[in-house]
Amino acid sequence: MYTTFTVDCVIFGFYEGELHVLLTERNEYPFKDWWALPGFFVNNDEEMEDAVKRILYENTGLKDVFLDQLYAFAGLKRHPQGRILTVAYYALLQLDKTKIKLKPVTSYMRQAKWFPLNKVPDLAFDHTTILKQSVEKLRRRIANTPIAFELLPDKFTLTQLQLVYESILGRELDKRNFRKKMINYGFLKELDEVQKGVAYRAARLYKLDKRKFLKQFQNTITF
Repeated sequence: MYTTFTVDCVIFGFYEGELHVLLTERNEYPFKDWWALPGFFVNNDEEMEDAVKRILYENTGLKDVFLDQLYAFAGLKRHPQGRILTVAYYALLQLDKTKIKLKPVTSYMRQAKWFPLNKVPDLAFDHTTILKQSVEKLRRRIANTPIAFELLPDKFTLTQLQLVYESILGRELDKRNFRKKMINYGFLKELDEVQKGVAYRAARLYKLDKRKFLKQFQNTITF
């Protein structure tokens, strides 16, 4: 007995001070010309892990991206062809110039593009719901896991760190209070380095001590 189901990928990236999500423009019906999360059908003879890697590559050209399973969605009306189960995955990337412009390697998607989270268009199927639940999960995990640091380079400024937290939480944080708490928690290592190649006054760089973070946070970060 065959089961029809799909995989959908929610890929987040942090760029120019904003949280972005990767979307693809569909080139097939249903929802032709609509933007959607990268996704497609899983082959009946395919392991889930292999399907996720293949579908992400076909939609975006990205390889070697770590994806974590989010939820399964199986609403009766989520697909025009009837009930089709989808397993959603999510990931966070450190964006650089090589990842800003992506190219699908399949005919069923026309292009892949990064959208600021607050400028996402109407999405095909139930992908708006999937995206919303992904953001909600990020907001829950940001308080007791080092997930926010996955969006940053290894060396970062306190301003960059605050912008990541604000982007995920969807609200502004008091600058003085944020910096004081982050430093007092003790999981940031201040480096004897500053930013390079900036027109403004170079800021001090920091690194995350993941061991101290995980040891420290049996409880949660609060703002």
